[in-house]
Amino acid sequence: MIRYGTYRIQTGSGIPQEMASSRQNGFPERNGAKRAPGRPRSENSRQAILRSTLKLLRKSGFSDLSIEAIAADAKVGKATVYRWWPNKGALVVDAFASSTEGELHFPDSGSVCRDMEQQMSQVLAVLHSPRGSIVKAVIAAGQSDPELLEEFRKRFLRPRRQEAYQTLRRGIERGELPSGLDLDLVLDVLYGAIYMRLLVRHDELSEAYIREVCRLVLPGAGRRADRPRRKAYPSSEGSSSSGRPRLGRASPSARRMRHYLPESNR
Repeated sequence: MIRYGTYRIQTGSGIPQEMASSRQNGFPERNGAKRAPGRPRSENSRQAILRSTLKLLRKSGFSDLSIEAIAADAKVGKATVYRWWPNKGALVVDAFASSTEGELHFPDSGSVCRDMEQQMSQVLAVLHSPRGSIVKAVIAAGQSDPELLEEFRKRFLRPRRQEAYQTLRRGIERGELPSGLDLDLVLDVLYGAIYMRLLVRHDELSEAYIREVCRLVLPGAGRRADRPRRKAYPSSEGSSSSGRPRLGRASPSARRMRHYLPESNR
């Protein structure tokens, strides 16, 4: 385990099978003495690299971070760093993902809405911690670096999404969600709402907001296609004196968003 401030990093063994086998069988070291059972020294180096990456990110940020600086702080050679990670982006994403390993699992409470709400609140806690700046930096740098975004998707987003699929499928099995539900679309809407406020910052990203999003999206996803839909526009009783339909009042968030629109679009 590696600590990042008050956070722990869960690391995999990263041990080649041959190495692990020789360690378990007590093969002698170069000086003829048998090495005690346990992790190989290379795994200690790997943990040091992850720890140094997070440490230096707090000091210098993503753009100024270098493999050379990480290797020097971890007291390893650059070749040791490249043994596990092809580039800086992959290392940064791996360090971040490892630091969240024990925090972002999905519960199984018997309610899909409650499970999603709890997990999304955990995501929110991570984004409000110092590690949130890593996510923003990776997404920003990834706009001109497709390989970095792919590393973020592969090492962080995809494992979380696989767990989210299982949560939604449990909801389908319980009859809370329809069998033909587009799981990716639902997840894009739920988590896209988080990233919208994280990056654009036009309104508060809070637990109350998470609850509103879940209670808006999931019940709507649970409506089966054979149920009658509401009319697109209200009846004549809901029309204004000019004959145009009243579309309802904008939410406080929507009214605040008008500040960012040109006068012609308000």
